[in-house]
Amino acid sequence: MKQFLLFTALIFISTLNSKAQTSEISGDAFAHTYSIVARDAKTGEMAVGVQSHWFSVGPLVAWGKSGVGVVATQSFVNPAFGPEGLRLLDEGYSPEEAVETLINNDEGRDFRQLAILGKAGDNAAYTGAKCVAEAEHLNGDNFSVQANMMLNDDVVPAMARAFNENINLPLAERVVAVLKAAQDAGGDIRGKQSAALIVVGPDKVEEIWKDKKINLRVDDHENPIKELDRLLKTARAYEFMNRGDVAMEEGNVEKALEEYGTAESMFPDNLEMRFWKAVALANSDRLEEAKQIFDRIFDEDENWRTMLKRLPKAGLIDLTEDELEMLTQ
Repeated sequence: MKQFLLFTALIFISTLNSKAQTSEISGDAFAHTYSIVARDAKTGEMAVGVQSHWFSVGPLVAWGKSGVGVVATQSFVNPAFGPEGLRLLDEGYSPEEAVETLINNDEGRDFRQLAILGKAGDNAAYTGAKCVAEAEHLNGDNFSVQANMMLNDDVVPAMARAFNENINLPLAERVVAVLKAAQDAGGDIRGKQSAALIVVGPDKVEEIWKDKKINLRVDDHENPIKELDRLLKTARAYEFMNRGDVAMEEGNVEKALEEYGTAESMFPDNLEMRFWKAVALANSDRLEEAKQIFDRIFDEDENWRTMLKRLPKAGLIDLTEDELEMLTQ
């Protein structure tokens, strides 16, 4: 009897393997999710935002290229849709033509969900007949929202409302508001795990490292959208830090102070932001103010005292030996 059961089980497993090998979606990632592709009508920036109960959803779903467009490919993901969709847009295809071309050449089309948005804001989307309910997409002015395997059919309409109602937010923050609305409406029936946000610019760039204006991922987290929101706030603060660095390089200490101060106000507990503000103060001969900040920083972490001593040689702070000793004693 045991031998018969084992033989039956082996036949069953063999049958499953055979079906998987011949399936149109064999080996494809199972990234059921909700997402948005969108454009800011004022700045021309374009974005993709996504959340899923799937590990590291960002590299699978979200694709974008400055001056070209953005793509979201999901459900049983065909990852080729990302780079191929961008290539078609770059060659002059409309989003609708690009979607039709990709879907018509894919045997697994019934399991796919795809959205493409071009640099002018025109967009198109597709939801396969075999995407797990609740599954739908909704196209609007400068955006498309799409979802599958949702708890209910309120998710996609809630996403569209959130995009339209948050028009005064910067695009990245607006997209996060859309993801929050999707979750509040019910979200993925399986729960939450990962999220991602990319933002690209309206114009093509020569340097590939400048292509993504924002590129954030939460690969595995109990509350990925909340964490994505935190990362975005951190990224914004570091934008001010970067501007401060540029101002320092240009010798504009007052501008650097302003930028570093803004960053510090956003994250007052961040020692590095406080440190560079103090450096800017020292470079503008406001040594007493700088020392008060340095002393508090050194009390928390002695390594910053060593760091300060290394800056004159690097040309990042202009102090006499006596002034440096006063600040580091």
